[in-house]
Amino acid sequence: MGVPQTNLEPTKALIYCRVSTTKQKLEGSGLDSQEHRCRQYAATKGYDVEMVFPDDVSGGGDFMKRPGMCSMLAYLDAKNTENYVVIFDDLKRFARDLEFHIQLRREFAERGAKIECLNFSFEDTPEGVFIERVFAAHGELEREQNRRQVIQKMIARVEKGYWVFHAPTGYKFATDRIHGKLLVPDEPIAECLREALAGYANGRFRSQAEVQRFLESKPDFPKDQPNGKIRAWKITKILKNPIYAGYVQAKKWGVPLRRGHHEPLISFSSYEQIQKNLVEGARGAARADFNADFPLRGFVACSECGNNMTGAWSKGKYKHYAYYRCETRGCSQKSKSVARAKLEGGFEDILKSLQPSKALFELAVAMFKDAWNSRMELAQADRDEWRRKVEAADRSILELIDRMVETKNSAVIKAIEAKIEKLERDKFTFAEKADQPLPNAARFEECIELALRFLAKPWEIYKNGSYAVRQTVLRLAFSEPLTFTPEGVYGTPKTTLPFKVLGGFDSEKCEMVLLERIELSTSPLPRECSTSELQQRTNGRRLDRTGVCCNPHRWTLGRRFAMWKAGNRGRDGQGRQPHA
Repeated sequence: MGVPQTNLEPTKALIYCRVSTTKQKLEGSGLDSQEHRCRQYAATKGYDVEMVFPDDVSGGGDFMKRPGMCSMLAYLDAKNTENYVVIFDDLKRFARDLEFHIQLRREFAERGAKIECLNFSFEDTPEGVFIERVFAAHGELEREQNRRQVIQKMIARVEKGYWVFHAPTGYKFATDRIHGKLLVPDEPIAECLREALAGYANGRFRSQAEVQRFLESKPDFPKDQPNGKIRAWKITKILKNPIYAGYVQAKKWGVPLRRGHHEPLISFSSYEQIQKNLVEGARGAARADFNADFPLRGFVACSECGNNMTGAWSKGKYKHYAYYRCETRGCSQKSKSVARAKLEGGFEDILKSLQPSKALFELAVAMFKDAWNSRMELAQADRDEWRRKVEAADRSILELIDRMVETKNSAVIKAIEAKIEKLERDKFTFAEKADQPLPNAARFEECIELALRFLAKPWEIYKNGSYAVRQTVLRLAFSEPLTFTPEGVYGTPKTTLPFKVLGGFDSEKCEMVLLERIELSTSPLPRECSTSELQQRTNGRRLDRTGVCCNPHRWTLGRRFAMWKAGNRGRDGQGRQPHA
């Protein structure tokens, strides 16, 4: 009597579909078409499709990095008592790497799963295994060739000045009629970055933490954490990226820095200043616990120890009180509180005293305008000088290249390459300055408006500004932190140059000297005034040996400016006073 035959062929099937990128998954129909073909195949074979596992990652590399493949292997482990057939649309969907193709075949064999492909027939014969591996190797070859071709095209694109990677924060890709796919500023994010990058370059933001807080305060700027914060490494990445200065590079492919075709957010000189600030680290670190209730914390120093005073709220019996205090160990003023109103009230008086009078401010405006006109006359000469520096840099680079070709010492070659890179960066700065448009006399009010507004009303700007604005006013008005004495008064403030100059003009001790020379006269005899106007002002009095009127007259602001302007116009092109 014969033994009945048992059907051991699997009747349950799993389908695996894969496309190479997420974009193909979202915009194409590759997954749907693969699944449809596999279901038709299963129907003709009489298989019952139980699950479909899709993937949208490359077929090269480790198959365990494919979520769909990992899920299918885990499913087979969970159903280890069942017999399954795994269906693929094409052998390239299985794997495009010979090594991992063999490993994946072994994984399915250990789980007792049979694999079938619509475009390839698997055989367990030596010839079948050989042909299978040849097809798998061919798929790997195609993948590597495609990768090489794509990289070559991307390198060529970068060398022509185009960005080929993901659009950085503040930019987006747009289609241009001439350039094709081109980066364009993504407003209003780009405007936030312009202000942040320029602020870190010119000293408005003294640390990366301040840049981070500024961008976090902008509702339009994208945040990368649920609590509305930005990761610190992202700020560093933004500050180091030359894309914002209008330049592109690809270090991993050996493409050095070069000018791009996209619109920059800052100048290259500003970018170089940012890199200098990052490397030197000379700026004081920003407080992590900054508090808008104490804007002078960290800016007012104790006169006894010289360290900055801190500020905090103290709890009283019925309410909280704000105090500044020195917390330096060993200082005689340690923990001695100063009421916030007293310390900030004294600072208010100092800042108000910096506000110039109306007449003095008009004098400053006139001097700025005269200096602007003088600068316009020198602008063309400066442009020619920058162009000469560009040509000199080009010559130096060519000489270094010739030296590099002649030498065989690897250390010397490396040093020459570093020097060439530095010259290239210097050349970018020179070329940028040479290409800047000449100043326009009509733009004087537009360019100087913000500076004049600050000089005219520093206290008003401080009083009505935010915490960041107040910190900026402190840095622009004072060259060093203020000192506060135990007697409750401030030491002599050290102001910045604009306020120092205006303060000098406002002094009652100003006296006029001859425009001819400042040095002592060589003649022992008394001298008459060299101009009729000055002689009239001194009532014909003689001058002493130093050239100053024996009975000096205090001049008005208008007269002082008139004499200053006359002397400035009388100078030659090299800044020398012509002899009478």
